[in-house]
Amino acid sequence: MRDFNKIDSNEIRLGMRFSAPVFFDDGENMFLAEERAVKQYHIVALARWNIKELLTFGHIITDDDFEDIENLDEIEAPQEEEDVEEVEEIPEFTEKNNEELKSVACV
Repeated sequence: MRDFNKIDSNEIRLGMRFSAPVFFDDGENMFLAEERAVKQYHIVALARWNIKELLTFGHIITDDDFEDIENLDEIEAPQEEEDVEEVEEIPEFTEKNNEELKSVACV
């Protein structure tokens, strides 16, 4: 089936993540999104629906895949204050504001 990697559903463990989406055995319906962790309800669903295998183009993500992320020196923060936009203060919500918004919305 289109060069998918097959995964025995009995090998799925809590917290596992994959580098690409994981599909049910039909190869079209997605079971788990890319880089999302397997939750308990995923494991329960596999057992309840008697799913024997899953398919993915990716691989299991391990901690080794994230070694480069620890070196975040390449990301630069804004150096000068002028790089940061000022945020206008948001007025406090009151019933009066709500009534004004309603009257504007009805126009």
